[in-house]
Amino acid sequence: MLNKILLILNRIEKLERYRENRWITLKDACEYTSLSQSTLRRSYKKGFLKGSSRTGKLLFKISHIDSWLNGQ
Repeated sequence: MLNKILLILNRIEKLERYRENRWITLKDACEYTSLSQSTLRRSYKKGFLKGSSRTGKLLFKISHIDSWLNGQ
């Protein structure tokens, strides 16, 4: 029984790490943070918020958004 619980917890931890390293679009980032697109774009352009626009779309990692929101 304990082994099953530990296995399930391990799977949950792996899913959480996947979520943090996932790239999301600007629209999804706005929904995630409840902030406007202009606020996120401004922070990205000023270098406060890490992101990528290599694909032609502005993308953010959830872990970068969380760090930015927490002031780190």
